[in-house]
Amino acid sequence: MLQTAILTRNKDFVMLYQRGKTVVSPYVVIYVRKNKLKYNRLGITAGKKVGGAVQRNRAKRVIRAAYREAESLFPVGIDMVIVARAAIGEIRSTELADFLKGQGLKRINRCLYEIGGKSR
Repeated sequence: MLQTAILTRNKDFVMLYQRGKTVVSPYVVIYVRKNKLKYNRLGITAGKKVGGAVQRNRAKRVIRAAYREAESLFPVGIDMVIVARAAIGEIRSTELADFLKGQGLKRINRCLYEIGGKSR
């Protein structure tokens, strides 16, 4: 991951869940918010609804691979938490990468640079 650091502190995750904007797809929910840094920060979570440990770890691997493929397209200076949904076990990382490069990127930019009202 070229310009991305990993989110590890619970405080950062909670801040994104509470104050971040959301982008929803059938496979993931993305919480995004601007930060004042010159690099991006990424957190990945997969809850028990995704499945057992094997399925959760696979989901995180799929998300990591898809993010790595689309990383250069994201704007610099954002915090992002990607939460896996149960349906992610049925797809490959390339399908998720295609979403992140297309619709996901458009929705993230809309959330970040929207003037005025709230987006949810």
